[in-house]
Amino acid sequence: MDKILLENLAEEYGDAFYILDTAQFRTNFAELKKAFVDIYDNFNIAYSYKTNYTPTLCAAVDELGGYAEVVSDMEAEIALRAGVAPSKIIFNGPYKNYAKAEKLLSDGVTVNIDSAYEIDKLREIIARNPNKKLNLGLRVNFDVGDGVTSRFGFDIETDDFRKALAFVSNNENVRFTGIQCHFATRRLETWRPRAQKMLALLDSLGIVPEHIDLGGGLFGKMHESLKAQFDSEIPTYGQYAEAVAPLFAEHYGDRADKPLLLIEPGSALVGDCMRFVSRVVNIKTVRGKSIATLLGSIYNINPTLNKKNPPIEVVATGRAEQAVYNDLDFGGFTCIESDYLYRHFDGKLAAGDFVIFGNVGSYSVVLKPPFILPNFPIVDLSGGRVKTVKRGENFDDLFNTFEF
Repeated sequence: MDKILLENLAEEYGDAFYILDTAQFRTNFAELKKAFVDIYDNFNIAYSYKTNYTPTLCAAVDELGGYAEVVSDMEAEIALRAGVAPSKIIFNGPYKNYAKAEKLLSDGVTVNIDSAYEIDKLREIIARNPNKKLNLGLRVNFDVGDGVTSRFGFDIETDDFRKALAFVSNNENVRFTGIQCHFATRRLETWRPRAQKMLALLDSLGIVPEHIDLGGGLFGKMHESLKAQFDSEIPTYGQYAEAVAPLFAEHYGDRADKPLLLIEPGSALVGDCMRFVSRVVNIKTVRGKSIATLLGSIYNINPTLNKKNPPIEVVATGRAEQAVYNDLDFGGFTCIESDYLYRHFDGKLAAGDFVIFGNVGSYSVVLKPPFILPNFPIVDLSGGRVKTVKRGENFDDLFNTFEF
């Protein structure tokens, strides 16, 4: 990132835009997959679309042989339009629009049942499609010692779980694909318990499924300045693999029917693959506090509002002479008092400079609300090329569904 490149991009795309690095995304995918395959060879990745459903990334996962993990019919449509085969789509989530999911099931998408209410919906679909075999799995829930009562999946100690298991196991119109769990905690110490309990559950049921899916909840690569703001270790891909893959290698050995082990990472793959660039609009002092205003907001880089400072880089443009600031805050364009993209900056800055925020690939695009301004374009910079993967939004994009 240098002045000439950024000025050229700003001339084409405006004074705020995202930069995507699909080459880094592909590298992350390959490294994460290799870490597991080196220990348990029947392994694959189902990319979490909800984390960042930019179609360019979704298509890359498909090209790399991965699966699509979706949690709505909208996300399933993204996968299909990106060229993903229905057999490579896994549909999770606590709510599913079965009026639309029926067609997906009919085409071969795998649906993991999350709650008992879904069983009646599925019986109705089977009754309407007596010659179809539906790909169904079960989402399960148990304690992994993270201090959180997850709301996803069947409590394995309940009658609802036993009823759901009977439904998928004893129905000639169902192909029972396997079980899945999801725990949002990314701490390394929670991964071995989830693998152990999944294997113990399957052994108690006497089942060797097609798939065993451990869900998501992994940290990804990040700058040291960001790592320092977490209260736990940030594991490597290899550490996650070492925590669970040996259990499966030992458990299933060389048997011909050993299950496909799946995980569903999002942030772990895309977190470091996107940056947000904004020009400094002005710098002012309010009661002794220095504040720089940007064409961008906290919702562009950190819509979960976790109060962590992202990695930051300032590129001087020479439009104004830089001054040295201590404890400067970068404020956003919105009229929300708490809209700060970065707090306590120390260094040189001037109006007209570019500020680059790193590690913004996770949730930033998909959770950005249509608030005050439309969202900014996404430009892919990899392999020496410049490619628009999302144009900047405009008024009609946001207001076509309203009545004036």
